[in-house]
Amino acid sequence: MKSAVLLESYLKALRLPAFLREYGQAARQCGEEGLGYEEYLEALAGAEISSREGRAAARRIRQAGFPSAKELSDFDFAAAPGLNKTRVLELAGCDFVRRRENVVLLGPPGVGKTHLATALGREACRRGMRVRFFTAASLVTAYLEAREERQVQRLDAALRKQDLIVIDELGYIPFSPSGSQHLFGFFSQCYERSSVALTTNLPFSEWPQLFGGDERLAGALLDRLTHKVHIIDIQSDSYRLRASLRRREGGGATQ
Repeated sequence: MKSAVLLESYLKALRLPAFLREYGQAARQCGEEGLGYEEYLEALAGAEISSREGRAAARRIRQAGFPSAKELSDFDFAAAPGLNKTRVLELAGCDFVRRRENVVLLGPPGVGKTHLATALGREACRRGMRVRFFTAASLVTAYLEAREERQVQRLDAALRKQDLIVIDELGYIPFSPSGSQHLFGFFSQCYERSSVALTTNLPFSEWPQLFGGDERLAGALLDRLTHKVHIIDIQSDSYRLRASLRRREGGGATQ
């Protein structure tokens, strides 16, 4: 009993919570299976590493600022028959982030673009990558506020540290001239340095209208974004609309 108390105090001092939590169970299991000391220590070390990796991934997910806990396992691929599931699952391996490539999720509202972008970002966090989530409007606002406070360089420096930046809902709100310039600067900074996963409801041909009709600016931005890009075109009916119709047919309330 005294030795157990001393051992637990040592494990606490060494900050080995998985060792502390698992050592008794691991000892019983190794005893039942006739395993030696090395296997016992290996099992405990593996549990500690797994625990630390899990905590680190959870911390990266929290810091990314995702709006919701969307996962690929929750996505209804059957509702989007034109979507290449195999290609999406390949992207979930996050090799595109390692290669500094981009992903553009294109389609009308309500088809799951944000869901997929969030799921890819969360998977990147689990693979040890640094991720940040913004809506297009919130990113532009962050730049405009940083400009007022003369902190644009600090914001740029923070974004350069990210491996993947998710930009959601590009296309819903046109930008002011200064906002357009900051967005162009952002994409220029990311070019071949950080990956971008972007969702948009607008085909590329309509992007100039987001930038006050400035075709040169839109073209230069697209040139950087699409140099190394995976385009996922989702053409299906809105999930939210279908869900609303099902609730009405079932007599449920709509929100």
